[in-house]
Amino acid sequence: MVSFEMNDRKKIGLGLTAFGVFFSFLGIVFLFDKGLLAMGNILFISGVTLTIGLKSTVQFFMKRQNYKGTISFGVGFFFVIIGWPILGMMLEAYGFIVLFSGFWPTLAVFLQKIPFLGWVFQQPFVRSFFDKYRGKRVPV
Repeated sequence: MVSFEMNDRKKIGLGLTAFGVFFSFLGIVFLFDKGLLAMGNILFISGVTLTIGLKSTVQFFMKRQNYKGTISFGVGFFFVIIGWPILGMMLEAYGFIVLFSGFWPTLAVFLQKIPFLGWVFQQPFVRSFFDKYRGKRVPV
């Protein structure tokens, strides 16, 4: 069995990432409030950096196959900061999907183990959809 040690830096990083997602959600709910969205972006990026480390974060965002997602996410972040939150969030959403598409198979396996929701994700149509993207690329 693989042991995953959770030190204080990783706990803080996961907390910052969660707060980043929460603030981004609030920013969208409050009609694309640019302050909440910018705070959510900053917390999310700093949380990911603390969770996986600075070197791994830089390597992840600078991989050749991640350039499109990194540029899209960065330009979207810039648009949110300068006051164009709708365009910025659309670009960030696209960049997020491109960057983290390697994590979807792992997420699908996790969702299949949840009691009621797992039943939905184990249906043949849904399972074939996730199996199509399994093993395409490694995220980190």
